[in-house]
Amino acid sequence: MRRIIDISVALKAGIKSDPPNMLPEIEYIDHHQSAPRMAEYMGVQVSDLPNGEYAAVEKVTISTHNGTHLDAPYHYFSRQDEALIPGGRPSMRIDEVPLEWCFQPGVKLDFRHLPDGHIVQPAEVEAEFLRIGHTLKPLEIVLINTRAGSRYGEDDFIDSGCGMGLAATMWLLERGVRVVGTDGWSWDAPFSATKRRIEQGGGPSLIWEGHRAGRQIGYSHMEKLSNLEALPANGFMVSCFPVKIHRASAGWVRAVAIIEE
Repeated sequence: MRRIIDISVALKAGIKSDPPNMLPEIEYIDHHQSAPRMAEYMGVQVSDLPNGEYAAVEKVTISTHNGTHLDAPYHYFSRQDEALIPGGRPSMRIDEVPLEWCFQPGVKLDFRHLPDGHIVQPAEVEAEFLRIGHTLKPLEIVLINTRAGSRYGEDDFIDSGCGMGLAATMWLLERGVRVVGTDGWSWDAPFSATKRRIEQGGGPSLIWEGHRAGRQIGYSHMEKLSNLEALPANGFMVSCFPVKIHRASAGWVRAVAIIEE
């Protein structure tokens, strides 16, 4: 028996899913609203259409980083793989990300107990793998369950949850991981927490440190996942193929976990 668990959020307007200047907009046009234009085009009366209806359609104004999406290495920096190739190489866009990366066994790390703004370190990642009794394999998709998943759409969502630091991200990448994901707004700690650290004397290297790991080893991560608490620690597949957008920095995904029972 196969069970499919949806781990994507619904793209929805009017909720606190992103900073104010990045919120999606959706205009809903119903069957009656669309009918006059079609009737005029066809040279008939609206009343000639079944129940005076034509088609429901939506007009959407969004960023490639709204909703559940997969970031390409190009999003983080113009070059990638500087730790693997002298000088690195141009970063992959979303239409260049290998599809083999996007359908692999998954493993979930549960960091819901960590405080908002915490930067996860390699020792914490290792401890969680030890707790769940899993040995990480190349190309496995690692999902990070944070407190942010329970706050999606709420006023504090973008400030909630822990984030993955540079060292922790590199720990995964050096072991062959190429796709990861989080239920937070960002793979990194919330920007508000980073800003506080800088105000307290931290350096600019703290900004987007987890993302910037892609400069050293190219990888992709999903943001704004959902329902990760419904997953076991391992024993499932993850499917997260991105929409193919020419030369884009990200693409929307309908991420799902697949469990064979």
